[in-house]
Amino acid sequence: MTFKKRLAEMLAQAFAGAAAKGLVGNAGLPEITIERPARPEHGDYASSLPLKLARLTGMKPMDVAAAIVDNMPPDNDFEKVAAVPPGFINFTLSKSRLARQVDVVCRAGDTYGNIQLEDKSVQIEYVSGNPTGPLHVGHGRGAVLGSTLANVLKAAGYRVSTEYYINDAGSQLEAFHRSLYARYLQSLGKEAEVPSGGYHGNYVTDLARDLVKQYGEKYLELPEDRAVAEIGQIGIEREMLQIKQDLETLGVTFDVWFSEQGLFKSGRYDSTLKMLRDGGYIADRENATWFTSSTLGEDKDNVLVRSDGTPTYFATDIAYHYDKFAVRKFDSVIDIWGADHQGHVQRMKVVLGALGIEPQRLEIIICQLVTLRRGKEAVKISKRSGDIITLRELLEEVGPDACRFVFLSRSADSQMDFDLELAIKQSADNPVYYVQYAHARISSILRSAAEKGIDFTAGDTGLLTSEPELTLIRSMAKMPEIIETIALSHQPHHLPFYAQDLATVFHSFYKQCRVISEDADLTAARLKLVLAARIVLARTLHLMGMTAPEKM
Repeated sequence: MTFKKRLAEMLAQAFAGAAAKGLVGNAGLPEITIERPARPEHGDYASSLPLKLARLTGMKPMDVAAAIVDNMPPDNDFEKVAAVPPGFINFTLSKSRLARQVDVVCRAGDTYGNIQLEDKSVQIEYVSGNPTGPLHVGHGRGAVLGSTLANVLKAAGYRVSTEYYINDAGSQLEAFHRSLYARYLQSLGKEAEVPSGGYHGNYVTDLARDLVKQYGEKYLELPEDRAVAEIGQIGIEREMLQIKQDLETLGVTFDVWFSEQGLFKSGRYDSTLKMLRDGGYIADRENATWFTSSTLGEDKDNVLVRSDGTPTYFATDIAYHYDKFAVRKFDSVIDIWGADHQGHVQRMKVVLGALGIEPQRLEIIICQLVTLRRGKEAVKISKRSGDIITLRELLEEVGPDACRFVFLSRSADSQMDFDLELAIKQSADNPVYYVQYAHARISSILRSAAEKGIDFTAGDTGLLTSEPELTLIRSMAKMPEIIETIALSHQPHHLPFYAQDLATVFHSFYKQCRVISEDADLTAARLKLVLAARIVLARTLHLMGMTAPEKM
């Protein structure tokens, strides 16, 4: 149980006691919310319950607040519980309660912050870039968001499965095959043109040259269709290998790599479309097959199978999502898509309803665009290839930790400016450096204590009574709430902000409180506090998929 939930239960019991005495009328109990006050002098927690009850009972908010406070049982965890204008109840934790939190953190270690919100299965699908080229910067943002959200949901008690959907079927794959074959012929001095709608990036030319080095003229001797298919398959396998390598460098792995081809081989695609047809949701017209979305509230119908017999992305996505919900039986699914898929969201919800699946079980998070900058100058083109900058190039320039922190620093629905210069700057101006330096400083203190042979395992945290010490403890105590907030909102950008706040509070504590001093008892207590701070900061970094450096 989180501390906020405990407070809510205490308020509910106090309200029941006040109601039994006729002090708060006969109103039912509304939802109880517990918040962190914006100003420290207002306490550690606050509730607006009296304001809600005042509207229901017609009583003055302060009278309701006073009645509830008067019925709160004594509790040593609180220094003060007060009714304050215009009708809040504020809770201030006692120094002894705060001091005990240090031991709680030290005992929990790298599980500190874990909570048990839901025992439900959730699948998170992200990146899912076509294996027809390298990942770009936008893919990186989705990868970091998805993997961090997975980490947090696991910490909140969910059973999480992460998945990459490999689009290895359809017209784009055929276009890539033929583009690569054309470049292969060109590399051998033959006349060939990249087909209309094909892939013209320099990476295709580079890949074709590699094929010539490895296989020579082997594919000139085969029938064209066979040569296209074999060369195309090699190209797809190599692109997928690069994709996996780039993601691993970014610290992103997946539990499942799901092949689109598997939907056809298993019969899932055909059976799903048959269900829609049997339900009366499919129409045949204009030599194409349509999902009659307009009968379900959509503005227009959507094509499932084109006039040439090839399925659209929408058609295979329907079968894929039916597989997620009805076959693999995930309780909920989170898809993380790029900004160009915004128009696809509502129709996916509609078609799930047609298949008998509650649309609210699917959440789709749209990642907005990323603009790269060096200071004030926008960067659009790769210096290396003249094409769009790839995720690999970004990783080579700023490193995975900076990539992850910066990508997480804005909510997914906000466009992002990624300053390459700032990301590698070794100063307090760079939030990545600032946070990791705090961990390195903590580690240095603990190394110094070890070198001096100081044993602080029995340190008395009750000695931690100064304001810098208590402020640091208060900051550390927020971590379970941060995990709960992200698990419920699916917004991991709260983590980098929390990491910066925690680092700031630690740096302030370090400046004001000498950790290792002549006072052996106080030294032991403060070293225990420093250890707890390292645990919380490292946990925050690891949830973000970043390293926690011992030295910098």
